[in-house]
Amino acid sequence: MGQNLKLQALTQERSPSVTDVVYRQLYDSIVGLTMTPGTKLSEADVASQLGVSRQPVRDAFYRLSQQGFLLIRPQRATVVTKISPAAVLKARFIRTALELETTCTALERANPKDFRSLEDNLDLQKRAIENDKRDVFHELDDEFHAEICVIAGHPEVWTLIKNNKAHMDRVRYLALDKQVSQKAFNEHVAILDAMKAGDKPRLSDLLRSHLNRIANTIQTIRVEHSEFFEEDDHEN
Repeated sequence: MGQNLKLQALTQERSPSVTDVVYRQLYDSIVGLTMTPGTKLSEADVASQLGVSRQPVRDAFYRLSQQGFLLIRPQRATVVTKISPAAVLKARFIRTALELETTCTALERANPKDFRSLEDNLDLQKRAIENDKRDVFHELDDEFHAEICVIAGHPEVWTLIKNNKAHMDRVRYLALDKQVSQKAFNEHVAILDAMKAGDKPRLSDLLRSHLNRIANTIQTIRVEHSEFFEEDDHEN
């Protein structure tokens, strides 16, 4: 399934440059684990594969290195970094802080049309789980949370969340199976029910639990895929 148009509209304010396109392709490959941690890259190879000059590739490499996804080594191959548990937990903290505020605001602003939109999304999530379409479910999961930001009147918050949660997403892709998807779906249903009921304390508790679940997930996934994680990482 291609990039969801609604999310694209939320996160893109201008026509993308060549650097933006290169960056997005590399970003998606790294976060989606098509390029696994440890993969070596060169500007020349990427430029040739994408049919662009080396300058936009160099610029995209720099942006990705600033986000912690690439390690640029002079005179040596650039490498996709391993997953940092500390970076994942930091991203979790930022996302939780932002979404708690926007979701509680959405509770106060939501109308029946908004609830129907979220229900439609949940119907599609359920279908994706039944058909074991993990990538589709991941997109719909993001769309559910992005729509709540729209309902809150702050769609720009999703851009901040999306920019900060990428380290979480690499773990999510490793952990995403039918059982995990079903659990996330059930939590989405409960979150929507709390919004409909106008129960802000319950909504806050549900959302915090939903987003904090990755703290437990990362421990299990780190054991199963130790080669993808940093060895000497200090989690605070």
